[in-house]
Amino acid sequence: MMRHPHVWMGLLLWSVFGQANAAWTVNMHPGATEVSNAVFDLHMTIFWICVIIGVVVFGAMFWSMVIHRRSTGQQAAHFHEHTWVEILWTVVPFLILVAMAIPATKTLINIYDASEPDVDIQVTGYQWKWHYKYLGQDVEFFSNLATPADQIHNQAPKDEHYLLEVDQPLVLPVGAKVRFLVTAADVIHSWWVPAFAVKRDAIPGFVNEAWTRIDKPGIYRGQCTELCGKDHGFMPVVVEVKSKADYDSWLGERKAEAAKLKELTSKEWTLQELVERGDKVYHTTCVACHQAEGQGLPPMFPALKGSKIATGPKEAHLGIVFHGKPGTAMAAFGKQLSEVDIAAVVTYERNAWGNNKGDMVTPKDVLALKQAQAQ
Repeated sequence: MMRHPHVWMGLLLWSVFGQANAAWTVNMHPGATEVSNAVFDLHMTIFWICVIIGVVVFGAMFWSMVIHRRSTGQQAAHFHEHTWVEILWTVVPFLILVAMAIPATKTLINIYDASEPDVDIQVTGYQWKWHYKYLGQDVEFFSNLATPADQIHNQAPKDEHYLLEVDQPLVLPVGAKVRFLVTAADVIHSWWVPAFAVKRDAIPGFVNEAWTRIDKPGIYRGQCTELCGKDHGFMPVVVEVKSKADYDSWLGERKAEAAKLKELTSKEWTLQELVERGDKVYHTTCVACHQAEGQGLPPMFPALKGSKIATGPKEAHLGIVFHGKPGTAMAAFGKQLSEVDIAAVVTYERNAWGNNKGDMVTPKDVLALKQAQAQ
């Protein structure tokens, strides 16, 4: 049994590394799209080329060290220059690089070919959420982190998709070519979904293109991969891929909701209705900076509880929310939120945490401000 210790050593190593590989996968996963599968195949091709090079080089090196070791009486040869050796170590690496470059170039050309899409979607990064606009469909919405605050503050157990859940995922049809037009409204972000092999920087003032065609329905997750501020880790990407029929049904529902939201602007709202809606808007859009009880995070994010803004003239309060405040982290929400949601969140802030102003800003007030800005 002990006459062949190398056999037992090999079995031991196979057992250890085989179990480790099963428990800890470090290789890339095959994706869910044509491009991601091409990237995976390219990765494996280059990987095996590197393995072969490593085996040949290290094999020759160890063979030379063992066979030509000093203890066997070997003497080092003395020579200078060899034309054929120099030709070989120039030509062989060149041929290897060409063999790598051909499939890599084909894959890159395919990755950047965003022509003739079936669906165009504008992706805009904000601190710290994503805005999706279906071009030509009159459908757009924000996608915000949906992980409960109790999980973030370690007051509740974290679930499987901790920090990878959103209130409204991006919805795409299966089998359609989708072009993404990626930009940003404030700082640099980066939109990334690994299963699609799509990762594009979102840069203010620039539009970067990417595309995908998903092979099967499902939910795919990603994240912002550019350090974009204090809540960089809290702006996930969630894409829900539906069948063509389900996608058309969803798109029809979103169009109906958009039309309904426009009708709500002319509705006569009560203070209680605006406060209830504003509560939801605040805890989705504003809570990260100004905190759940309006206490803020001074000095960067001032408190709203008892503040001069939230208890002062409502026109000034609306102006800050609508236009933002240059030179500070306060973003302009005039283009981010609907007239109804802006009116609701301003009304909520003026009547929450003991502010109790008793007044309200209506959607008609916000619409009038928008129309005045357009003139």
